[in-house]
Amino acid sequence: MLAFILLQAAAGAALGKVGAAIGAAVAAIAAALGIGKIGQSTMESIARQPESAGNLRTSMIIAASMIEGAALFAIIVCVLTMVL
Repeated sequence: MLAFILLQAAAGAALGKVGAAIGAAVAAIAAALGIGKIGQSTMESIARQPESAGNLRTSMIIAASMIEGAALFAIIVCVLTMVL
């Protein structure tokens, strides 16, 4: 069923546009998983050493923003590929 839907999408649009849409989805999913893993590790570390919560929180926010920035660039490239 999924192959049939993908074949119809490829027939209606260029194969590059389908690939760009899949690339944007993969970038968004990977960013969400990465940020979730950072949050999980930070919460485990705070549970072990509550006195270092401030430093860990700051590091978590910086790392999450870096991942978010890279994902944003990837999604923009994929959207530009679909549009142009």
